[in-house]
Amino acid sequence: MALDPVLKTLLEAMAASGAPALGAQSVAETRTAFDNMPLPRKQIELASVENRTIPGPAGEIPIRVYQPHGAGVKPVLVYLHGGGWVIGTLDSYDATARELAEGAGCVVVSVDYRLAPEHRYPAAPDDCHAAVKWVAANAASLGADAKRLAVGGDSAGGNQSAVVSQMARDQGGPAIRFQLLIYPVTDADFTRRSYVDNANGYLLTADAMRWFWDHYVANPAQRAEPYASPLRAADLSGLPPAWVCTAEFDPLRDEGEAYAKRLQQAGVSTSLTRFDGLIHGFISMGLVAPAAQQAVDEAVAALKKGLGA
Repeated sequence: MALDPVLKTLLEAMAASGAPALGAQSVAETRTAFDNMPLPRKQIELASVENRTIPGPAGEIPIRVYQPHGAGVKPVLVYLHGGGWVIGTLDSYDATARELAEGAGCVVVSVDYRLAPEHRYPAAPDDCHAAVKWVAANAASLGADAKRLAVGGDSAGGNQSAVVSQMARDQGGPAIRFQLLIYPVTDADFTRRSYVDNANGYLLTADAMRWFWDHYVANPAQRAEPYASPLRAADLSGLPPAWVCTAEFDPLRDEGEAYAKRLQQAGVSTSLTRFDGLIHGFISMGLVAPAAQQAVDEAVAALKKGLGA
């Protein structure tokens, strides 16, 4: 399928602006550029939004708790943001968290896990697992049901969600009901067809992914560990049901689809959707492209169904 025409226009405008490519600057400059990307975001009012901190393995972890409208105990999603383990903040994913909370009718706990290169692997998964355990233990205080607990995230956050699901299985919990994996990173392998076909021109580049991996897991041998590359796990049985989506024009497309298929082969109830015509990052592009918004709506519906909301 052809690239969505609205996104094509957006990419052409970004290229014409002369802005440096993602990963072509310093870490500080890349973070600033990402946080200031000129994408319109939905302004969704919720019942409440609260910043808190929780205990982590290396100090306090900032979180943001989103309460949707409506009475009663609600399911809960621990959202782990994208950004290649290097960039991304609670603020840059605020609109996404709000949309998931209101659309799925669930409490969303967004986690500001430690970022590389200041904190390399396995700092991020350690923080994310600690956050999921805290939410499970404290769900009642959040007006949430620990038995309807999901993890979810996009890109590197999808990686963290897949990894935390494995950690919870391997390390005695907590019980996770559902995993929402939005164009997840699942393997440190740059040779797949989607890396070759979509190496340049679609926002996320192959070089940018190498830059992210170099900052996150500098030791190539560690990249084969399943808590870095969840696709490398020997056994994927016993994991939570999953909804996995990919974008046609995304270097990460093939590894996301490979992970979904391995989940299915392991007996895990898994739905896989490829969104043709879309690019990496569409979760934040709903107000830019109708096709992106349709994909976001499908993600929200999948989360709601997976949580039994």
